[in-house]
Amino acid sequence: MSEDGDFAGRRARVARPATAREMPVTPWPGRPGSVGGDMPDTNVWLALAVQEHPLHEAARAYWAETQAARRSAPANETSLWFCRSTMLGFVRLLCQPGVVGAGALPPSQSLALYQRFRNLPSVGLLSEAAGSEAVLATFVTARNVQPRQWGDAWLAAQASSAGMRLVTFDRDFLRFGLERCLVLPAQ
Repeated sequence: MSEDGDFAGRRARVARPATAREMPVTPWPGRPGSVGGDMPDTNVWLALAVQEHPLHEAARAYWAETQAARRSAPANETSLWFCRSTMLGFVRLLCQPGVVGAGALPPSQSLALYQRFRNLPSVGLLSEAAGSEAVLATFVTARNVQPRQWGDAWLAAQASSAGMRLVTFDRDFLRFGLERCLVLPAQ
């Protein structure tokens, strides 16, 4: 279930998403309207999917660590989330030779890979979280957001509004002062 290609000048294979009920449920107790769980950013999803990605092992370690916690959670609970911006970023980057080299996928295969992740019981797609726009406005005014950071600010607002932990390799997300943020090691 892997596809060969070139990632940054090397032969690459698209990783098969892990199977069934592997991500932990990490609710945020006491917060009304909290969805809980983790919201990986686009680069974490990409590193999980592309075996030759320089951060694939760190992403897989994150996934593996969460499997044990997931085993003790209710089987039907979603605990790992895409939002529309991470979904679109993921499928877009998988199609770009400048990102994944000759292993770039056609749009239909990129979407199919996203759907394979989404077919896992533990993976969901978050609708726009209530209050996200107000949180975004706060981030933009209070955190001196630069034009190139709009996407990051929106993702941080989505995670914060839904009571999710944002998972990223990008230390720049710390600028938003999120209560729940995991910065994975970028080895």
